[in-house]
Amino acid sequence: MSNKKDKISEWYKLHSKSVISYIFLMTKNYEQAEDLTHETFLKAYMKYDSFKEQSSEKTWLFSIAHNLTMDFFRKRRPVMLLKGMFVKKDNEKQPVDIIQIKEESNELYNALIKIKDTYRNVLILRKIKGFSIEETAIILGWSESKVKSTQLRAINALKKTLEKESYFDEKAN
Repeated sequence: MSNKKDKISEWYKLHSKSVISYIFLMTKNYEQAEDLTHETFLKAYMKYDSFKEQSSEKTWLFSIAHNLTMDFFRKRRPVMLLKGMFVKKDNEKQPVDIIQIKEESNELYNALIKIKDTYRNVLILRKIKGFSIEETAIILGWSESKVKSTQLRAINALKKTLEKESYFDEKAN
């Protein structure tokens, strides 16, 4: 029993910052991201015996985090959609020391908010969190080909959003 507790504690030390930043990028609410992160590790503890090590513990934890976050959205979808659409980033406190995005670009963050949830999820997992296509497929419960095609569409949607918002010149590409 203590071995399970020790493993989850070790995983928490290794992966909690990454999990919370992933959830934060999806929810845009740091307190909610903290709550869902704690739920993620609690669920991992409770379901520890079902972890078959067919993927890495990080992939398994992100899969749990993704599912819990999607459940959260399903329950609160109308409220979250309204809040997410109209909240100005400047009014939100962001813990810069915890949330470290590879591209620390305000424009990119704002453009990510404006694209479809499925596109945003794939881009966050693949390009920001650095998961492989196979790991992303496991986390999202998709086929690898769906991850690849969605990623291509997501990149195009993000590029169009950035161009529309005049964040970069079309001629640069």
